[in-house]
Amino acid sequence: MEKLSLLIDGLSNRLGRLFSWLTLTMVVVMAAIVVLRYAFQIGSIALQESVIYINALIFTFGVAYTLKEQGHVRVDIFYSRLNGKKRAWIDLFGALLLLAPSACFIIWISWDYVAVSWRIREGSAESSGLPFVYLLKSAILVLPTLLLLQGISEIVKSISAIKRGDP
Repeated sequence: MEKLSLLIDGLSNRLGRLFSWLTLTMVVVMAAIVVLRYAFQIGSIALQESVIYINALIFTFGVAYTLKEQGHVRVDIFYSRLNGKKRAWIDLFGALLLLAPSACFIIWISWDYVAVSWRIREGSAESSGLPFVYLLKSAILVLPTLLLLQGISEIVKSISAIKRGDP
């Protein structure tokens, strides 16, 4: 099981680090939009929509990495004062009772919405927009899937910490 955890952590790490470079890309694209608009009076709906796509990719592929790195927001008034074993119990119950059901619900409730978008190869409502809305909507399924995978890794790590009795 710990090999599975390492494999998932490696995947999350690679995806998170790779897609983090899109933040720089997004800044460059936004700067180009501003320069084109205000210096040359050129507007591009496709370029503006690309910022939405880039942002979605950053969040979609960064969510599992952020969970792995314990970077998600949590109220740690009490958590930070607990020993390792008690933290592991909280992480275990959080992953089992909150993370996994939420991720599964998002997948379940979004499946038809994304499937219809793929079926019609949905594109932008704007005539000069990007024709890949169905790919963008796929992120709705990819994000909770990656989060669920990393949640499995976190569950394995929590169980290991509980068994070891980490201080």
